Amino acid sequence: MRKLLTCLSSMLLAVLPLFAELANASDQTKDDDRLRNCGTVLKEILDVPDDIPQDLLDKADCVVVFPSVLKAAFIVGGSYGRGAMSCRKGEDFRGPWGAPTMMALEGGSFGFQIGGEATDFVLLVMNERGARGILASKVKLGGDASVAAGPVGRDTSADTDATLRAEILSYSRARGLFAGVSLEGSTIRPDNGDNRRVYGKKIPARDIVLSGRVAVPPAAKQLVSTLDARTPKHRP
Repeated sequence: MRKLLTCLSSMLLAVLPLFAELANASDQTKDDDRLRNCGTVLKEILDVPDDIPQDLLDKADCVVVFPSVLKAAFIVGGSYGRGAMSCRKGEDFRGPWGAPTMMALEGGSFGFQIGGEATDFVLLVMNERGARGILASKVKLGGDASVAAGPVGRDTSADTDATLRAEILSYSRARGLFAGVSLEGSTIRPDNGDNRRVYGKKIPARDIVLSGRVAVPPAAKQLVSTLDARTPKHRP
């Protein structure tokens, strides 16, 4: 019996690294799929002229995309979505769009969204203070950073009051309908675990996004190229 247990233990020790490697490969595939989905969602939304106003997009320092956040999760009072954020490179957020940091969306109460379908979220980070806050740590929307439902349409005649003051403008798309939506009460943060898998080592989110030394992963090419094509220059 002792010999059998010893043999089984040895086999288990030999197999565990394989399982760990397979699990890591599976997570890597999910991260790549998430980045590709972010690019697809953003392109689809920006291809519709009456969705996000161009002048707001041109003023944004960063863009965050959360594809397919499941509304059903909100029934129990919580939500969880994963996506990515790309920012204009450089200390002043005025350069070309950089490699994305993986992001997590948590919490919040969205009673009007209870249901089974998924929702895509796009957030425009409108100033340096909001961008640096998100890159540094977890940020509560409506608390640590001001947030407002973003206006839609070809122009921004609605670009007044709360919209002008907000550090973050938020949008949602579900069942083909696109609209500004309030995410007040939610938190967003860099997903350091996903970043480590995507980039192969531990890199602070701020360095990924702003340093200019981190290459864009192949799975994020569409996300960054879409931003470069649709809003190549920052406009104050």
